[in-house]
Amino acid sequence: MKLAFSTLGVPGLPISDVVRLAATHGYHGVELRTHPEEPVHLGLNPAERTDVAAEFKAAGIEILGLAGYARVAAPGDDGPVIAEIRELLELARDLGAPYIRVFPGGSPDQSPEEADATAARRLGTAAEYAADLGVRILLETHDSHRTGADAIRVLGLVGHRQAGALWDVMHTWLGGEQPPSTFAALSPHLGYIQVKDIASADDTTPLPLGTGVLPLTECVELLSREGWDGWLCWEYEKRWYASAAPLEGLLGAGREHLARLLNESA
Repeated sequence: MKLAFSTLGVPGLPISDVVRLAATHGYHGVELRTHPEEPVHLGLNPAERTDVAAEFKAAGIEILGLAGYARVAAPGDDGPVIAEIRELLELARDLGAPYIRVFPGGSPDQSPEEADATAARRLGTAAEYAADLGVRILLETHDSHRTGADAIRVLGLVGHRQAGALWDVMHTWLGGEQPPSTFAALSPHLGYIQVKDIASADDTTPLPLGTGVLPLTECVELLSREGWDGWLCWEYEKRWYASAAPLEGLLGAGREHLARLLNESA
């Protein structure tokens, strides 16, 4: 398995520093939070896109994916949601990223069936465009669809290879789903996995990997046993928790912890 980290943990950090951190601490790739307050966003012009891609390529660091904020199950017209996904897909193509992340974003005002159908309809339309660009759209286990069982209801309706799943281990755990159940649901569609650690269900402040309650050991052992060899991406949510320790000082130990889990599960 290859290791990455998300720039959600280093909010606003210039791309050159992000690349340096990845190279210094032995990460193979980076997930780029794609938002107007970050260096990478939908408004980048062609020259800026070329520069970002070149910085990563020169350092031998891969851009794993773009963590966008389109909400595919949200109430409202399809047009703006699909347009946002298309913009993300085009940016991913220009940067050489194989994946984009989207959220479910369903509303309590919707029935589960309505939210599933809305998400599937939009993903199905966007997946056709994604196929032309060679990028996959990954639905994250999050908010209204936080478990693998939730996500597969949508992906089963879509039935397109360019629409897959991003497994966030915190959200499936908070949803009461055990890792074997999540993997069984998502494995045919799985793009990559976001790992993290927290103190408890009531305190989701990010912690160094291995110091909290999330079942990281069980997840890695399961993935190794099943022969899955994709990406593990550390999503440290520093942007949402100002009091959390800076990620820069934790990256080395985090990589060592993941490497140790991989070695022990081999």
